[in-house]
Formats: sequence, structure tokens, C-alpha cells
Amino acid sequence: MRYAPRTLDALAAYRDLLGNRPLAKLLAGEFVSAIGDWLYIVALLVVIYGQTGDPLVLGLFGAARIVPYILLSVPAGMLADRVDRRLILLVTDLARGVCMIGMALVVAIEGPIWILVALSVLAACFSTFFYPSIGAYIPNLARDERQLGPANSAWASLDNLGFVVGPVLGGLLLASGGTTLAFLINGATFVVIAAVLWTLPPSSGVRAPVLAAADAAAGAGVRSAGQERAGVASSATPLPSPESAPPVASPAGRRVARPAGSAVRLAGIAVLRFVDYAIYGGIGVLTVIFATDVLAAGDAATGYLNAAIGVGGVAGAVISGLLVLRRSLTVPIVAGAAIIAAGATLLGLAQTVVVAMAAIALACAGHLILEVIAATLLQRVTTDAVRGRAVGTMVSVSTLAEATGALVFPILVVSAGPAVPLGLAGGGMLVAALGGLLLIGGATDRAASPFEATVARVSRLPLFAGVPNAALEGILGSVRLIAVAEGQSVVRQGDPADRFFIIETGTFVVRQAGPDGTERELRRLSPDDVFGELGLLTGSPRSATVAAATDGTLLVLDGADFLALVAGTTAMRGHLLGLYEGLPAPPAPA
Repeated sequence: MRYAPRTLDALAAYRDLLGNRPLAKLLAGEFVSAIGDWLYIVALLVVIYGQTGDPLVLGLFGAARIVPYILLSVPAGMLADRVDRRLILLVTDLARGVCMIGMALVVAIEGPIWILVALSVLAACFSTFFYPSIGAYIPNLARDERQLGPANSAWASLDNLGFVVGPVLGGLLLASGGTTLAFLINGATFVVIAAVLWTLPPSSGVRAPVLAAADAAAGAGVRSAGQERAGVASSATPLPSPESAPPVASPAGRRVARPAGSAVRLAGIAVLRFVDYAIYGGIGVLTVIFATDVLAAGDAATGYLNAAIGVGGVAGAVISGLLVLRRSLTVPIVAGAAIIAAGATLLGLAQTVVVAMAAIALACAGHLILEVIAATLLQRVTTDAVRGRAVGTMVSVSTLAEATGALVFPILVVSAGPAVPLGLAGGGMLVAALGGLLLIGGATDRAASPFEATVARVSRLPLFAGVPNAALEGILGSVRLIAVAEGQSVVRQGDPADRFFIIETGTFVVRQAGPDGTERELRRLSPDDVFGELGLLTGSPRSATVAAATDGTLLVLDGADFLALVAGTTAMRGHLLGLYEGLPAPPAPA
């Protein structure tokens, strides 16, 4: 099966994410917890409505669970910036597990409903402290900034998959009379994630990713790509790669503060999230109104429309996994907003359940795309010292927006019909996207790491034309950067061919000795020229000597890695055959 280059890049990015064991363990544990959460919410709603039979009580319960997120998210973020985030996650998960056991006991003995509601609100209070901490902890575990987007996308995908799996399991348990068991299972999931968290490093003891501007790197003594080329190293050093990203810290060990413009950028992200979540919250409530009043399709249609929310969420989270790999997030932001606008507008015009489901799935897919991108931008534009507060503030903004949408949209749809309010909402999302982009400014564009800059430059060389970036990234992770002094020979005629070279800086001269020992100059090589491939392809000794005419730097790839790249890449294999007609074909991949 052949994959497009963009797909290969995505596969490489997520394979790299799986190779980050602490982050992969955290995401896997949270997936288990997400399944338990949605399972427990279904069971809790059934128990409350079954005992009271009053929809008003159900509504008040939903509102009571939202209040902690509005009031406590900012204090929770402040705590996440002062205390080990892993410890906060551990405590909150264990506390919520205890709440679940308490609720299971209340259900088992058919205790007062108010105790059940109180324990649920208490669990929501602990959840409020959970979200800023995990939002700020993920960047602590990411190897570099390139992993932030895939990590956020994977988290969103797994959380939405839990939204699909959890209610199904909850329904099966409730159908078999296992209401108490539903609470106990959720309690057990918190024990699982607590055990995972126990094995992870504290946030204060792990390396933060490279999220910063040049001044932060300079404060840490980290050389940029340009500085790396300007200074001549004394020996070969590995090319900076995703696995070897240096920390960004001041000499005192504290994160370097970002420019004052960060507040404006955060305001831009807040604008995006507020409008996005207002529409999302409105759609969540409108499923009932559309099913019963607008479409007159009966109560069963409510379930179908809610299922579309989950399906759209999973699709959006998966799509975002490709979009966040882009260095510039401007187009993904506009795309996410446009998808939300299209979904909201289509929902306003829907006349059948199928069309309404498609519209809701579309809007929720756009919501998840913006959610993942906004989370990635938030992690990008904040320092580690204030990231918890920033995440907490955004949780408050999002929750308030969702509650506002849930309150306002039903009133507007009932009084004016669905077409106008939802059409205006779609237009408002596009306006918010443009306004948010103006405020966010250049933060949507991530600076290329030295590793990415090298991959981009090498991919433009004629020899590597058509080679997918994923293949280059895999091989160039083994490249070494070496400094060569003027007059130094890099390869000597007659020596075994064992390495391939790309010139970074400097000028190199190629000389060949004749039968009588007299040397003649064949040519001069400059930056981005390559040499050493002919001997590797033929297995013959070096046919000429290459020496530095000036001080310079070289990218060096071992012969085995170069041949693996040639053998595994059809485009490069064919290009080499064209250049060196008559040579034996490089071996095809097994």
C-alpha cells in the first residue's frame, strides 16, 4: 500500500509519540479513565431521574456540576503552577475514585438522592483541578514542540472515543441491573490512572520542550542553527533531533518569560474558544428540540443526534492529528471555523434526521479541530511557569461559553426558528476566527527546529527529489554534524567508502591522483553539494580525495544508513540510476 507524503509524515509523528513512553502511558491511562467517566455519567443521570422523575432536578444537577469549572479553574491553574502537576493529577484521581465508591454505596443502599448529587459535585470540584494540571503537564512530557500537536490530538481522540465506548458500556450495565457496578468500575479506572501516574516523572523534574524564541534559547546557552554553522566544533556532534531537544531554561533554572504580547495572543485564543464552545454547548441542548419539535422525529431521534456528536468529535480529533503537524496553524484554524460554520448553517436548514446528524457531526468535528489547535497554541505561547493558570483561565472561559450557548440557543431557535440563529452563529464563528488570528499573530507559525530546517534543506537537493519527509526524518536522525578545518582531508583516494557527506558550510576541493602520482583538481564543491555516494553505491574504494579549501561543516551519514535510504525509496533509487547509468541497481527493499 502506498501512502501520500502527508500521511507518511503523520505516521512518523505518531510513531514518535508512541516512542515517548511516559506520554504514551499517560494518554493510555486517561483513555481508560474517560471510558469510566462517561459510563458513570450515564448511570448517574438514570439514577437521578429514576428516583425523582423530575426533569427540573436533572437540569439543576447539570448546572451544579458546571459551577465548579467556572469558579475554581483559575485557582486550580495557579496551584498547577506552584505544585508538582503529576502530584495534583494523582490526588485528584484518587479523590474522585473515593467519590465513586461513596456513590456506589449510596446507590446500593438506596440512600438519599441529595448525597449522590453532593458527591457528584465534589467529584466535579476535583475534576476542575485535574484539567489545568494535565494541560500543563503534557508539555512537560513532550520531547519537543513538534510533539505537542500530536499529543493533544491523541488525547482528544481517545477522550472522544471514550465518549462513544463509555455510554455503550453504561447502557449494557444498566440493562443488566448493574447500576452500582457502573460506579465501582469508574472508581477502578481512577485507581488505574493513579497507578500510571505513580510511575511518571514529576513536572519539576522533566525537561520542558523547545517552545521558545531565540532569547530563551540564548539564555540557556543553546545555539541556533545559524550559530551552529557559524561556530566550528572540535568534533562530530549529533544533529539536533526530536529525541535530543535541549531544555529551555534560564541559568537559574526558571523558565524564561515570554514577551508582553502573550496576553494579546491569549485573548485571541479566548475569542476562538468562547464562540466555538458557545455553539458547541447550544448544539448539545438543541438535539432534544430538533428531535421532538423541529423534526418531529420522536425521542429516539435524540439518541441519534447525540451519537452524531460523538462521531463528529472522533472524526475531528483524528483530522486534527494531520492538521497540527503543519508548522503554520493559520489554515487549520480557518478550516476548523469554516467546518463549524458549515455544520451550524446546515443544521439550521435541516429537514430530516439524517441531514441533522450530518450537520451536527460536521460542527462537532470542527469543534474538535479548533479545540486541539487552541490547546497546542496555548501551550506554545505560554511559559511553563504560567501555563497552568493559562489553561485554567481557558477552562473557565470555555465552560462559561458552553453554559451561555446551552441557555441562549434554545430560546432563539424556539422563538425565531433554527435557520437564522444558527446561520448567524456560523458567520460569527468565521468572524471570531479572523479576529482571533489577528490577535494571535505570528504565534500560529512554529519556528523550524534545527532538525526540521536540515530536513527541509536536504529534501530540496536534487539527489533527494521526491523522497518523502518521513523517510528523510528517519534517516537524518542518525546524521552527525562535523567541523572541518582548512586543508583537512575528509576522504582520501583509495580508502574504503564508508560515509556520505552533505556540505553545510565552506568550500571543498576534489583532487585525483594519476598513475604517476600527479594530482589534478577535478572540481570545487560548495554548500548543499554532496559527495561520497558513488563509492557506496559501487562498493569500490574512493576514486578521489576531498579536502576542505576553507573552514566548513559537513553533515555525515554512515554508509549503511545511506544505502537503506536508497533501497527504501523508489524516487531516489530511480534518480541515482539515471545519474550513474550502468551501475548495479541499489538493492530493493525486502
